[in-house]
Amino acid sequence: MTPPRGARVDARGWGWRHAGRLRPAVSALDLRIEPGEKVLLLGASGAGKSTLLAGLAGVLGGDDEGDATGELLVDGTPPESQRGRVGLVLQDPDSQVVLARVGDDVAFGCENLGVPRDEIWRRVGHALDAVRLDLPLDASTSELSGGQKQRLALAGALAMRPGLLLLDEPTANLDPDGVVEVRDAVDRVLAETDATLVVVEHRVSVWLPVVDRVVVVAAGGGVLADGRPDVVLGAERDRLEEAGVWVPGAVPPESRRVGRPGEPLLLASELAVGRRGAKGPAVASGVALEVVAGTALAVTGANGAGKSTLALTLAGLIEPVAGALVATPTLARGVGPSPIRWRPKNLLTRIGTVFQDPEHQFLTATVRRELMVGPAALGIPSSEADERVDALLERLRLAHLAGANPFTLSGGEKRRLSVATVLASRPDVIVLDEPTFGQDARTWRELVAMLGGLLDDGRAVVAVTHDADFVAALADRVLDLTPYARPRTPRPEGVR
Repeated sequence: MTPPRGARVDARGWGWRHAGRLRPAVSALDLRIEPGEKVLLLGASGAGKSTLLAGLAGVLGGDDEGDATGELLVDGTPPESQRGRVGLVLQDPDSQVVLARVGDDVAFGCENLGVPRDEIWRRVGHALDAVRLDLPLDASTSELSGGQKQRLALAGALAMRPGLLLLDEPTANLDPDGVVEVRDAVDRVLAETDATLVVVEHRVSVWLPVVDRVVVVAAGGGVLADGRPDVVLGAERDRLEEAGVWVPGAVPPESRRVGRPGEPLLLASELAVGRRGAKGPAVASGVALEVVAGTALAVTGANGAGKSTLALTLAGLIEPVAGALVATPTLARGVGPSPIRWRPKNLLTRIGTVFQDPEHQFLTATVRRELMVGPAALGIPSSEADERVDALLERLRLAHLAGANPFTLSGGEKRRLSVATVLASRPDVIVLDEPTFGQDARTWRELVAMLGGLLDDGRAVVAVTHDADFVAALADRVLDLTPYARPRTPRPEGVR
């Protein structure tokens, strides 16, 4: 009988503490995953799920980056010696883009494994088809949307045919159709290779058709629950909900009471936007919208439709390709009608931006200092700035991380910090790109409640999102950008 191709995982009292953090990200973890098992790894935001995946992939770093305890093994040996056997898709797909062209990027892992050239390109085509990334192989990776980069990273991992496939929220930035396509692509590859799967996802229901086991990591260390999905989600339901796990069938979040709209703040007409601003081609055109005080506008649509590009344009960070974007006198307050012409200090109190990748807006060495950047730039007295920062740290469950380096936080913690850095300056308009990414059910509700409070205070919110619950709970209006997007050129059959 041919032995299973899947890798075995063993954690024996394993833990990891990042340098610059007082508390360990993972501690006292005892876990065995047999070859070919398909495991959904759950837990509260910050419980150490991503750290475990990085450890299994052998990419946590050396002693200068943190301290390990216990033992972590893949097929009986340290993960660092099994890197060709393990495929990892990170929370941040930007960090996995290596080469300038789509085809070359997918081929990169296979080339490092010494796969024959003809076989490499057969695998590249198969992987791109599997994740439905219909782009020419010579398409520029720098021109891809966040969701497209997520598919690209997954294609690169699948092409390697790993014995252990590690996925860290692989569908978080995908449109609803893309979520199903990517999940089904993973399922097909697992059926072909019998690889072991460990997938981290806050939205449990997405992966239930694929996995045969659920492991819940406890925030304080160890394992909270472990077993068949139906048993864990049934018998441990109350404990899981208390820990912030998105349990299928739980009471849906309450929709906020729609407030009274105020004055228009931003007006767009026949607006065309592009990733390189006015110097490049448009990714979406003919857009008309209003951003109104006291209301939330949700921007939805397919991956690659230009949602993030529109958000950055509305935020005054990218110049429109064509059309008009005008700030009304209520928002401009004497600095002119064109946000792209405003100085950074003018933007701070008028339009604040939360980027799709939280790390793109971190500037300092600690969480607390990060939150002080905006107030300090505005010349706010230190006592008032301290009050603002303390309130945000408590509200977003970051107080215990005030002295930590922002880059050592979990994905969900980084997202909450990026939101808090904008709120510290109290702008009139808040533009957010995937604001609920990486949040457990508890922190999700707290974030939505905070944004709802801002709306009640008369501020405006523009949110790029694929989160249907977020739209239902907060949005007053929805703009589906798909009809405004430039048609994509698919990858011709047989082209390399």
